[in-house]
Amino acid sequence: MNITVIAVGKLKEKFWVAACDEYLKRLKGYAKVRVIEVADRDPAKCGGDDAARKAEGKDILKALPAHSHVMLLDVQGRQLSSEGISARIDAIALSGVSDITFIIGGSSGVSQDVYDSANETLSFGKITLPHNLARVVLLEQIYRAFKISRGEPYHK
Repeated sequence: MNITVIAVGKLKEKFWVAACDEYLKRLKGYAKVRVIEVADRDPAKCGGDDAARKAEGKDILKALPAHSHVMLLDVQGRQLSSEGISARIDAIALSGVSDITFIIGGSSGVSQDVYDSANETLSFGKITLPHNLARVVLLEQIYRAFKISRGEPYHK
């Protein structure tokens, strides 16, 4: 299984980098996982929120692997339990798809083109998470999903 995480913005603080690196290290035994960071745009410098979304969206779409099942993280998306995320990843794999891409948009959201490219949307709930934290939570949930799928112990 190949997992790609496309995230708008770079992790700047060392603690976010360390947390992501830890889950990426743990995931090595389960899947090939890569994180692609695309530049975030300052709406004040590029003509507003819509212009920022469009510019970031173009970069996101350029980074999308061909033939990948695309799951966009969105507050309006479908909420799944950890077991549900595990089952969803398994179902995608069983359908013959070996590439899954998760997208974490920027602070202004994502463009309509990015929404249109997604096969489905996923939400971690109605709370607002900083994008850095959303990336950590996503990587942890992907790791947990593989542990659940294999029947391996993981703290509850």
